[in-house]
Amino acid sequence: MPSVTVEPETAARASGSPGGTDPSRRPTVLAVAVGIVLAVSVGLRFVTRSELWLDEALTVNIARLPLGDLSEALRHDGAPPLYYVLLHGWMNVFGESDVAVRALSGVIGVATIPVAWFVGNRVGGRLVAWTTVLVVASSPYAIRYSTENRPYALQMLLVLLGYLALCRVLERPSLGRLVGVAAVTGLLLYTQYWSIYLLVVVGAGLVWQAVRAGDAGQRQAARSAIVAMIAGGLTFLPWLSTFLYQAANTGTPWGDPILPAAAFSFAAIGFAGGAAHSEAYVLLVPLVLLALLAVFGRAVDARRIELDVRTQPGVRVQATVLVITLVLGVMVSYLGGSTFDARYAAIVFPLFALVVAYGFTTFADARVRTIAIGGLVALSLVGGVRNVVEHRTQAYQVADVIVNEAGPGDVVAYCPDQVGPSTARLLEDEPGLTQLTFPDGAPPELIDWVDYQDRIDAADTASFAQEALALAGDAGTVWYVNAPGYRNFQDGDCEAIGAALGAARPGAIRVGFDNEFFEFQGLIEYPAP
Repeated sequence: MPSVTVEPETAARASGSPGGTDPSRRPTVLAVAVGIVLAVSVGLRFVTRSELWLDEALTVNIARLPLGDLSEALRHDGAPPLYYVLLHGWMNVFGESDVAVRALSGVIGVATIPVAWFVGNRVGGRLVAWTTVLVVASSPYAIRYSTENRPYALQMLLVLLGYLALCRVLERPSLGRLVGVAAVTGLLLYTQYWSIYLLVVVGAGLVWQAVRAGDAGQRQAARSAIVAMIAGGLTFLPWLSTFLYQAANTGTPWGDPILPAAAFSFAAIGFAGGAAHSEAYVLLVPLVLLALLAVFGRAVDARRIELDVRTQPGVRVQATVLVITLVLGVMVSYLGGSTFDARYAAIVFPLFALVVAYGFTTFADARVRTIAIGGLVALSLVGGVRNVVEHRTQAYQVADVIVNEAGPGDVVAYCPDQVGPSTARLLEDEPGLTQLTFPDGAPPELIDWVDYQDRIDAADTASFAQEALALAGDAGTVWYVNAPGYRNFQDGDCEAIGAALGAARPGAIRVGFDNEFFEFQGLIEYPAP
């Protein structure tokens, strides 16, 4: 995306006039407050009490495989390989504990904060630089994915690095700068497939500039950037056959297609901390308001903000890229029968944070601006703190019972298989347990998403129950880990397995479902007769 030229009035606002002062000259108390916010935000990126939920446990189980086996495992998972390769090396050095595997994303999340400063500084000087830092640092969305061993924190960092690299190319192309654009392009493709939508939108913008820009130098710079992006895209060719196989056979079978308008609201509430949390709806209001002010608003004086429906130039390009990328992604997903989750919007979150940060420039009075920034940061950190104390999965309750009461020869059966990885991770040190998952009777460490619904439809619940009982024999207990409501199992498969087990042995519910958990599950004990 092209760099933004800051108009004189915007530059004045960015330096603190009228009605304000340069951030470097603010009272010491504000500098201390910013330091405290940053220290707390960094700390929150490394602390959470939750055990690994499905996606995290599955990521660890794939990443711990020999590198030569990653490609085949990911063919059945549906993800690109970069984060798994990084996590593989990270675990070889730091181990596989929950803290260790999540720390990789924590380090990436911390590295994103100073990069955000440079991006903000390019757009609106030091004021926007520091507000961008504070928005990114305190964001419950950014904090969440800095404490989750998934690729989304890496994706956010790469988007900001790509922004800087592209701006430098458009200013003055050079071989080194073009290599930077090519490198980020390739890394994004290998990190998360929603990157394709952003790259398409940015590429289209560059084509427009290469043809329509009034200055010959700008046209040539855009053409150079296009070549660099194409070169970066070519690095994806070795993975292309795997990507095409995944697209044809995996997708998102765990979720229903979502209407594009709804997907926008999911992304917005996700940026505010998630629909399951009431405080997110409070934070959502200033986030949306600031984004709208950034695009349409202009400070007239200390008490007035002028709105222009034609939009203001400050972050017009960034907001346009954000919206079009999200529209393209949700439309393609909907038409292709795939679902949408707020975590996919990580590809545009850095642009959203930048737009929100720019919105503070519409407050010309420094006192009002300071209060507004402080209020947003405080509301954001509430979500960050919740992330520390909240369990993402109920697996720890299920595992506690099995660890304390199960013995060698017992069987742990899972339905659906999606509740297997998180619980099985907590049972790794328990000897003598036999574990199997419905529909395939496979071990619980991995999920095979290839032709998922077809395999479920072809599986027989009675046969699975009989297999579990046979493995337990006359002396073993069957521990049945199950969860209702999963999209692919709404025909009552898991309930039918429970009924078949109960017909052979009396069962007792040991852990009840609690939908306060992001990943809830229950446990039924079928003891030996």
